[in-house]
Amino acid sequence: MKLSVVIPVMDEKGNIRPLLENLREVLAGLDHEVIFVDDGSRDGTAEAIKALADARIRVLVLSRNYGQTTAMAAGIDAARGDYIATLDGDLQNDPEDIPRMVERMEREGWDVVAGTRKGRQDGWLSRKLPSKAGNLLIGRLTGIQLSDYGCTLKVFRAETAKNLGLYGELHRFIPVLANLQGARITEMDVRHHPRVSGQSKYGLGRAMRVLSDLALMVFLQKYSSRPMHLFGSSGLVVLAGGLLVDLYLVLLKMLGETIGTRPLLFLGFLLTVVGFQLITTGFLAELMMRTYYESQKKRPYRVKEEFVGSG
Repeated sequence: MKLSVVIPVMDEKGNIRPLLENLREVLAGLDHEVIFVDDGSRDGTAEAIKALADARIRVLVLSRNYGQTTAMAAGIDAARGDYIATLDGDLQNDPEDIPRMVERMEREGWDVVAGTRKGRQDGWLSRKLPSKAGNLLIGRLTGIQLSDYGCTLKVFRAETAKNLGLYGELHRFIPVLANLQGARITEMDVRHHPRVSGQSKYGLGRAMRVLSDLALMVFLQKYSSRPMHLFGSSGLVVLAGGLLVDLYLVLLKMLGETIGTRPLLFLGFLLTVVGFQLITTGFLAELMMRTYYESQKKRPYRVKEEFVGSG
């Protein structure tokens, strides 16, 4: 099978019929399957899909609402295509862009083609402004410069998608996760439409979750296989600061000054203790990473291709 289209849905009953009609029209020339993952819908979304399904439609009904990332991971795990496209079920993404993205992936040899919403049809304050700020911050901290991290419409090679390691709410950082595998990533403009049915699941309240996940992404990208470089280096700096403060206070004491009531004494003690704790955390993190790789026979690398000459 050439293409699997994975669509996480939650309470999107009113969008199912037009979405399926559009998908059937634009994917008619491709050997494909469409995998809907119902993420705890309460409005009969799964039943609406089943009523309209044909042999190319699969429905995964999750036992409860797990969130978009987990639903997306379930669909990707079940996908059988050489290429996997992810798509929102709210009709804002346009399925007509999928064949163009697949064609570009094949022609230019990319591992991920990420959509960039052209003329985005969302509210400025509630969606566009936070998204622009988030894209700028993610690009600056990770070094992966994409215009629209929040666009669900993406096409992957199957081996890339199935090794993303999606969990929590990390779907926003799929390009970063793909980059950790050494995937070649590009972006292209895709169409975007206003929502006509259902309610948006996003809001300003997710900003703090995005920031905390971003901190995790930076750690995974830079220090996941060498945590001692983060904890050990910062620990040594803090410890050195603490020892300098302690040395200064010792010199004052030798000169006959009273140091017992100085706030600086508490600061020196605190920096010294924290420094030792950070270094110890680095040792423990290194041991955990070694256990992770060695006990499961994992490798901190991925071989993209192996060639054996003949003759």
